Amino acid sequence: VQLQASGGGLVQAGGSLRLSCAASERIYSSHVMGWYRQAPGKEREFVGSIRWGRGSTYYSDSVKDRFAISKESAKNTVYLQMNNLKPEDTAVYFCARGRDPWSADFWGQGTQVTVSS
Repeated sequence: VQLQASGGGLVQAGGSLRLSCAASERIYSSHVMGWYRQAPGKEREFVGSIRWGRGSTYYSDSVKDRFAISKESAKNTVYLQMNNLKPEDTAVYFCARGRDPWSADFWGQGTQVTVSS
């Protein structure tokens, strides 16, 4: 499977961005689609994920109440709506597919998100 993330960019603190990730093949109900990020000099970290079948969502403490994950099954696409962005949200954001909410087997290329203060 190939995962194509898009929607990154430069935004001021307090602003919003929506990332999209389109899969090259069907996403099944047993899959979990996740978003991760990696800031310069830091390890990649979990941001959030969604169970494709149930639609249950999971978030890291640092983004819950600000970020929201949604899906569009017909397009095999997952979204990450990011609101009230902070400079510490600056990172390369990756989408991934896995079997549980906190790990992934297949990774897409990243999209850069930069939040200016």
